[in-house]
Amino acid sequence: MKKLGILVSGRGSNMAAIVDACEQGTVSATVELVISNNKDSMALCLAQEKNIKTAHLSSSIYPDADALDSAMCDALTASKVDLVLLAGFMKKIGPKMLARYKGRIINIHPSLLPKHGGQGMFGINVHRAVLDSGDKESGVTIHLVDDEYDEGAILAQRAVVVKPEDSPESLAARVLKVEHLLFTETIQKIIDGSIILPTD
Repeated sequence: MKKLGILVSGRGSNMAAIVDACEQGTVSATVELVISNNKDSMALCLAQEKNIKTAHLSSSIYPDADALDSAMCDALTASKVDLVLLAGFMKKIGPKMLARYKGRIINIHPSLLPKHGGQGMFGINVHRAVLDSGDKESGVTIHLVDDEYDEGAILAQRAVVVKPEDSPESLAARVLKVEHLLFTETIQKIIDGSIILPTD
């Protein structure tokens, strides 16, 4: 049984989907720790309701970036986490964490990368950019995390058709449903060996 650590900044709907999948047995893992850089995150409340250990770790507590990086590493290590999942986490991962969990930090992004990725491309900004570009499809990407935004190796993608009448909000709602499914499916494929993560 794998142990998961989840990093989240906002409402945590992807986190909730992962927790539910673990409880239902569709993902063979337990969520051991939820970390948020936002002390008011709904995700922390949800995790606490599920009796999952939580931590608020942010620059307000650790103004020094290296100290924050170390604190996050230490918290994940103390919980014996095997995989680190970014479920709407809006901050760049520090070098210590990248080194300690190399090839085991996984992010979800609401577009078909490499399109519409990079700094500032999160949430509704992504869906607005998709519509502004005139793309006929968008989708979801699951990828490994490295030291650049949204540039790590792609593990899985699934397309979502863009409808002529779409607004950023309507597109976001349809993409989010696919996010929940693809994220949990990909995690399970990693656990059962269908997706092999790099070891070096």
